[in-house]
Parts: sequence; C-alpha cells; structure tokens
Amino acid sequence: MSNRFTRDAFRHLVRRALAEIPAPFRKRLDNVSVEVRARPSAPLLRQLGMSEGDGLYGYYEGTPLTERGSAEDPIYPDRILIFQDPLEEDFGDDAEEIVRQIRITVLHEVGHHFGLNDADMQHMEEDERESPSIQRDDLQPPPP
Repeated sequence: MSNRFTRDAFRHLVRRALAEIPAPFRKRLDNVSVEVRARPSAPLLRQLGMSEGDGLYGYYEGTPLTERGSAEDPIYPDRILIFQDPLEEDFGDDAEEIVRQIRITVLHEVGHHFGLNDADMQHMEEDERESPSIQRDDLQPPPP
C-alpha cells in the first residue's frame, strides 16, 4: 500500500528535516527559499538532461556559498525545490523510508548551498542510511 501525504503533511516533514540542521548552518539558510512541488517541470528536466521517468527528488538553484565573494549578496533568494510525487512513487510503500528519503533529499540540496559536491554528499547519505535519525513521531501529521 502506498503512503501518500497531503501537501501540508509533506511540507511539515520538509520543515522538520530543515529544523534538524544544526543552528550555525541553519542561520546560513536565511536567504534560501525551500518549496515543495508536485514534480519537476519539463524545462528543468531538459536542462538537466533527464527524462520524465527519471527520479529527481530535489534541486538546488542558486550560487553556493563557497562561490560567492565576501560582499556579494544575491538579489534573489536561492531556492531548494523538493519534489513530492517522485519521492512518494519510489518510496511510498514504506512510511519510515519515505520520511528518511525526504530528510536525505533536503540535506542533499542544503549541501549544494554550502558548496558540497555529490561525492561528499553521497558519503553523508550512506552514513544517514546506516544510522537513521528517524523517529516514530516523524510519521504523525502536523498539528492543526
């Protein structure tokens, strides 16, 4: 049976993953907009050389902190997009796993903001899979 979350419940899980980021790092996310979308747009998939069936769970759009000058303030906020449908399609049969994958996806995209490359993040994601920080109450819907 597939576990589908309402958009609000899914956003709650994304916010919870963001809240787990240590405060010194979280403070550096002030100019980052985190949005939940149903799925990636066709133009974004084309830009990335991906097809509609490829599983894109998240996307960072902006200039990593490591590539900015000291006085450089972006005009627009950087953006992190988290795609609900692909995550639910690939992991929706296991409620704990989808929550874990949301967390991994959020951390992956935040990592891009801090200038980490995919190899660095793959190592961190493997550590997360071995020692998940998921709690049973992560699966509860947000309070009204």
